[in-house]
Amino acid sequence: MSRSLTRLSRPPLADPLGAVPAPVPAVSALGTDEPTARRRVAVVGTGYLGATHAAAMASLGFDVVGVDTDENKVRSLELGKVPFFEPGLAELLSAQVATGRLRFSTDAAAAAADADIHFICVGTPQQRGSHAADLRFVEAAARSIAENLTHDALIVGKSTVPVGTAARLRALVAELAPAGVRAELVWNPEFLREGKAVDDTLHPDRIVVGGASPWAAGLLRELYAAPIAAGAPVVECDLPTAELVKVSANAFLATKISFINAIASVCEAAGADVTVLADALGHDPRIGRQFLDAGLGFGGGCLPKDIRALMHRARELGVHRAAGLLQEIDEINMAQRERVIEMATTACGGSVLNRRVGVLGAAFKPRTDDVRDSPALNVAAALHLRGAQVTVFDPEAADTARRTFPTLSYASSAAEAVEGSDVVLLLTEWQEFLDADPAALAGLTPTPRMIDARGKLSPERMRAAGWEFAGLGRVAA
Repeated sequence: MSRSLTRLSRPPLADPLGAVPAPVPAVSALGTDEPTARRRVAVVGTGYLGATHAAAMASLGFDVVGVDTDENKVRSLELGKVPFFEPGLAELLSAQVATGRLRFSTDAAAAAADADIHFICVGTPQQRGSHAADLRFVEAAARSIAENLTHDALIVGKSTVPVGTAARLRALVAELAPAGVRAELVWNPEFLREGKAVDDTLHPDRIVVGGASPWAAGLLRELYAAPIAAGAPVVECDLPTAELVKVSANAFLATKISFINAIASVCEAAGADVTVLADALGHDPRIGRQFLDAGLGFGGGCLPKDIRALMHRARELGVHRAAGLLQEIDEINMAQRERVIEMATTACGGSVLNRRVGVLGAAFKPRTDDVRDSPALNVAAALHLRGAQVTVFDPEAADTARRTFPTLSYASSAAEAVEGSDVVLLLTEWQEFLDADPAALAGLTPTPRMIDARGKLSPERMRAAGWEFAGLGRVAA
């Protein structure tokens, strides 16, 4: 049974992860007199999750080493440079590297031998030819840490994994750890949102810890003392529950998105406006307005692969109704991409062959340069394959998009993407696109046709500026 501990005023004595951080004892939980500020932390994996977590832990006063097999990435991070776009991370990382508390290395063995607390932050991509998660990197990280331990240590899994993985890794660690060394593995799932990862790490909306003994819980209370003191609720639970929290959260958010997209198709058939409908639904506190924007649907490196991995695991466990629900959510989401392609084709008179298509947005969402499973790029590439001359502009994701789809054309501005187009598609809702002067953009093309695939533009404002406007679930002119 899990329990949530939410406020500082609650007595902490009965709970090793209580919301009131206990004073740091003269002799720490690791049996040394080392002050908390010098606790040594290793973070294995330096992608979005790992790099952000490493920088955040250093900013909280710990000595941190980020470990990665990619030498180029490590060299970049050692110079205080982030090899991807994440608002605020470059500044935080540079500042912590300058203090000397944060460094990066490819020497996994040395990091494992030196650190007291080890975070596993590697990726768990979808397996080729399967919906299952690829756990090779997680298993390799756990194995490397366990084999190279020199003293008692806590291993903390943060990667998103299928339920049952942590128990298997715990057994692996117990088997491989040197004799006489205490090594405990717990699970502490991450809840980062790309574009807001720094704030989500420093000010988490909850801290979930699975399978922690009082010893492990004491170490984690030290580590997260600042956010706990600021009011972050702590949920202590067993390993399976901790593993399921993250994937269940993502599945629920995906459900909201696919639900409103299913309703959008009903709105189109009935002549209703899904945006107004979503606003009305959002006033119900049981529902809320977030993730009720009808449009192109979800993508990125987390939601699609997480709901597919959960679907796969549910089937393995014999829970077929849950698996069926998740499959329908995924299918509704993917169908939105085809719907936008159909709308673009209709706007071009039935064929996009040799038509100029301007695409605003390549990243899977704004405030990131991540194009993994990006609905925007997927639609752009599909139109290109149908013979369209596609020009894409994205404020941050142009380079990552070009590496993924080099055959597309890329503009240096929104105006350049719009110029001379037969139809324009808003596929990523960057604020600069929403703030652009629609009349000025309309003057750049003899056939100003706009398809808002994110439900963020005002139909009235766009039509008044001279655009022929269409949107998913929006009232036709």
